[in-house]
Amino acid sequence: MPEPAVEPDDVLVRVRACGICGSDVHGYDGSAGRRMPPLVMGHEASGVAIKTGNRVKRVRVGDRVTFDSTVYCGKCYFCHRGDVNLCEDRQVLGVSTGEYRRNGAFAELVAVPEHIVYALPDALTFEQAAMIEAVSVAVHAVELTPVRLGDTAVVIGAGMIGLLTIQALRLAGCGRIVAVDLNEARLRLAAEYGAELCLNAAGCDVPAEVRTDTSGRGADVGLEVVGTTETVQSAVASLRKGGALTLVGNYSPNIELPLQSVVTRQMRIMGSCASAGEYPVCIDLVARGAIRVDRLISVTAPLDEGQAWFDRLFNREPNLMKVILQP
Repeated sequence: MPEPAVEPDDVLVRVRACGICGSDVHGYDGSAGRRMPPLVMGHEASGVAIKTGNRVKRVRVGDRVTFDSTVYCGKCYFCHRGDVNLCEDRQVLGVSTGEYRRNGAFAELVAVPEHIVYALPDALTFEQAAMIEAVSVAVHAVELTPVRLGDTAVVIGAGMIGLLTIQALRLAGCGRIVAVDLNEARLRLAAEYGAELCLNAAGCDVPAEVRTDTSGRGADVGLEVVGTTETVQSAVASLRKGGALTLVGNYSPNIELPLQSVVTRQMRIMGSCASAGEYPVCIDLVARGAIRVDRLISVTAPLDEGQAWFDRLFNREPNLMKVILQP
């Protein structure tokens, strides 16, 4: 690949770590529809600034940095409202939709606009910093969820984002957290990160167990981090009347929603997309150890081994969580 062009507002970053996201794996097999080749994927990254455009003022050559996955314009209606994740001209690093192609960070070098670049404290390793994007997705979803002090929350899906969501819910003041998954190893991690009740959906009636745990009412809030008809319906059935559900997972583009249950029980349902300016907070949370990411990093490997690790993730190798590639 040629060296990326550096526009006046850009920072050229030498990538030191870039995580493989589940969406990258879906792009690898062509199922996502948002990663049309030829394309350099990768959007969970950190590195060192090695060149800056002539209008860059805040970032200096030699700075250790991470950067948002969302490239927003800063000028449209939504950006002015602070909803940068909903930008009318939004692009995502490592994504190609047909409308745009934006090369990402599975490469030695990547160019990104200064306004999405953030300096790293010395306490953060490059590998930890590559986890900030995933942390920001979880923190954004929890910020959208109307959590009240002492609430019971149910998290459907204890994968990477689910485990980070559990930690963020604890920081937000949840009194009790229920984690649901099909994988016992992930449920054990969920318990370590703060879930008091861990349910394997393969062996129990999840909504019934949640109601039993909440004196028959159901959970106050829920976060669905999978994105299938079955898991969304389970989340809806696990909540109390007047409960709130935040949808984070989008594995299936369309699902069947139990509309009558939602309406007659006056539930609130909201989608959560990426993040919207939470990077500084997330950097601080990880640097202080308030959100722990080290146990979620299964492997660090050279970039030239990337295809082998994509294959292993695509084949759903057991107990393989986050793989971080190092160019």
